[in-house]
Amino acid sequence: MSDKLKNLDDLLEHQLKDLYSAETQIIKALPKMVNKATDPKLKDAFNTHLKETEEQKKRLEQACDKLGIKPTGETCKAIKGIIEEASEFMEEDAEEAVMDAGLIAEAQRVEHYEISGYGTAHRYAVQLGHREVADLLAKTLEEEKDADEKLNDLAIEKINVEAE
Repeated sequence: MSDKLKNLDDLLEHQLKDLYSAETQIIKALPKMVNKATDPKLKDAFNTHLKETEEQKKRLEQACDKLGIKPTGETCKAIKGIIEEASEFMEEDAEEAVMDAGLIAEAQRVEHYEISGYGTAHRYAVQLGHREVADLLAKTLEEEKDADEKLNDLAIEKINVEAE
């Protein structure tokens, strides 16, 4: 950002742009993870989350529209780095179950970043009285938590056991 951040509204805008960049990058990366995964339930989880991510990006556009800002203009370097690490991991020579377990780990890194980002943006929107924006962010925050939990359950109940 070239302009000085002067208040919480500016910081909310910065957070929304960062999340928009993150979602855009994730939409491009998830199909590669779907293709690399071998477990059918993991493939389904990634495909489901891809659809959710597309909706989350639309929600961010709605939130930005309500605030009169453009969602573009930022690059989320954190997600960019996480995706680069995931891409490098996918090039490893690994047994199928081990690869699937690693893909879950990479995906959960993304989810944890998003949970943090959406939680923060939600708190800012509530503090600033942007109720509709806060509601949009809360819906996405819950989806991110659910996605993380589904991945965790899949890892614990099946994939990590197979990788062992």
